[in-house]
Amino acid sequence: MDYVKPAEVLQTMIDAGKTKAELSAAQLLIRSGLAGAILACATTLAMTASGQTGIPMVGAILFPVGFVIIVLLGLELVTGSFALIPLAVLEKKTTVSAMLKNYFWVIVGHLLGCGLYALAYAFVATKAGTDLSNPLIATLVGTAEAKTLAYQALGSSGMLLVFVKAILCNWMVTLGAVMAMTSRSTSGKIFAMWLPILIFFGQGFEHTVVNMFVVPAGMLLGANVSGMDWLVWSGIPVLLGNFAGGALFTGLLLYWGLKQGRGEAVPASSVEAEQKPLNLPVWRKSV
Repeated sequence: MDYVKPAEVLQTMIDAGKTKAELSAAQLLIRSGLAGAILACATTLAMTASGQTGIPMVGAILFPVGFVIIVLLGLELVTGSFALIPLAVLEKKTTVSAMLKNYFWVIVGHLLGCGLYALAYAFVATKAGTDLSNPLIATLVGTAEAKTLAYQALGSSGMLLVFVKAILCNWMVTLGAVMAMTSRSTSGKIFAMWLPILIFFGQGFEHTVVNMFVVPAGMLLGANVSGMDWLVWSGIPVLLGNFAGGALFTGLLLYWGLKQGRGEAVPASSVEAEQKPLNLPVWRKSV
């Protein structure tokens, strides 16, 4: 069967966190750089679809294609790692320092990948700086300002708002990463992970990697946003909110909820054994 039972999914989450923590800095930079650029490309696809149809939900339906590519290729997305590596730390399969090393290099890679795609897309959208009529330019400028200045205008309430939206966002994003583990088939993985990602993007929650593209791209295209605005009203609160949402609402709650017996996850072999009928001899079956 394609379906993977929850106890086995929990063990896969722990093992995945351990594997991610053991990657070298070079591997992390390459994998996260590609992931950032792919997610940025999916973002402009979603914006294009929303603009062409006038229906924002169409963009939300298409956006998960980027996440699917990232997961199926085994690339690094820091928001997914927020739920997985802490579990490996809890199980003493890795260390806090290894976890922080992963987060640092992956975030650097995302900034590079998103930044390079922002430069390339600004060049394409403006036809090498000769035409500013592309409606996506106004969309990116407006989105960059909405993700920074709109929160700034609300003061402390705005800071709380962006933090909560970031928590809700990565609750769904990390569920997408985990849902991909519930199937052994490619089609099953795609469908399972598509659903939570659509939920987050369709409701306009805050994702730190998406913002690493949207805000700089908007700034390149004329948004009235400074680097400090980006850092204070998007960069830091969204990153912290994404960590809280992924580590707590997905990682720790699933960990505590799926642990069995004396605090240990049920091995996959035990789960499978429970589902199989006993192969008794013929004489024994007839008794």
